[in-house]
Amino acid sequence: MLYWLHDFLDINILGYITIRAGFSFFIALFLTLFLMPLFIKWAQRTSRVQPINEWAPDRHKEKVSTPTMGGIVFIGSTLIASLFTVKLDNPYAIAGLMTIVLFSLIGFQDDYAKIKKSENLAGLKARTKLLLQIISSLIVASFILFYANFNTELYVPFLKSPVLEMGMFALILWVLVIVSTSNAVNLTDGLDGLATVPSIVALTTFSIIIYITGHAKISAYLLMPNFNVGEVAIIASALMGALSGFLWYNCHPAEVFMGDSGSLTIGAFLGYLSIITKSEILLLLIGSIFVIETLSVILQVGSYKLRKKRVFLMAPIHHHFEMKNWAENKIIVRFWIIAVLSNLLALISLKIR
Repeated sequence: MLYWLHDFLDINILGYITIRAGFSFFIALFLTLFLMPLFIKWAQRTSRVQPINEWAPDRHKEKVSTPTMGGIVFIGSTLIASLFTVKLDNPYAIAGLMTIVLFSLIGFQDDYAKIKKSENLAGLKARTKLLLQIISSLIVASFILFYANFNTELYVPFLKSPVLEMGMFALILWVLVIVSTSNAVNLTDGLDGLATVPSIVALTTFSIIIYITGHAKISAYLLMPNFNVGEVAIIASALMGALSGFLWYNCHPAEVFMGDSGSLTIGAFLGYLSIITKSEILLLLIGSIFVIETLSVILQVGSYKLRKKRVFLMAPIHHHFEMKNWAENKIIVRFWIIAVLSNLLALISLKIR
């Protein structure tokens, strides 16, 4: 809508991506701040609360009455803000919105099943959930490959030239990136605000990279590829604003949880951003917390199956520190610090090519 006003009323300032990104941030922020208390009251009244995993540390039992599915509020706010501010004839923006919608629907189904049965492990079956994620990722990946004719070269940090032309194999990599990142954020979402701030930080980093890759002069100066992806930074900004509003209610002690409808969607969108910025490998640094959490689960399961011994007291790793009697706030803030530092390193690496 804002871009239409730019064309129709000849308001030049509304043509700038940075201005519209600012508008999208604050629209999503204020929408979330306004709608979330209403959602919390409704969820408490209708018992839309978080079922606690029976294997979780004992301190989690006190969170049993906390509403969940807060993701539908900040995802909805993101979509509304984006529709108001994004130029909707951009194929990469369309694919970004498509990613958000498809994965939020998967997450909503999973959350609703858990709430209906009042059991944390009673959501969608793992195979069904994975299949839906793969199909959704394939739809998005196919859209940008065949409709947007997106570049299929693979870039590696610190190198100024692509190392491989993937061709059709790019579809496999892109599906793997989106699905794995979606599940990684989902695993991280176990403590109040633990997944929220690293997500905001990662979105900030990707927004900067998107702006660079979408700007011909800056991308040429930094020896980075140039694609017409700038509009996606506006969607990322909207999600940052929505998550900032969500954090107001999700910080410890949380008044609401995001649920799978939020975490699966955030992760999938981060994976999508890494693809359109040619940062699939740099994503390991940008999403370091999500990587650490996922690796801890892989190591725990692998070690137990092979050696019948556990590496951690409990996985994901944030539960390990809980079992060591670390205060929840200490775990959360320390993970936030790691996320900020790793993203600073990722941004610094852009100049080293």
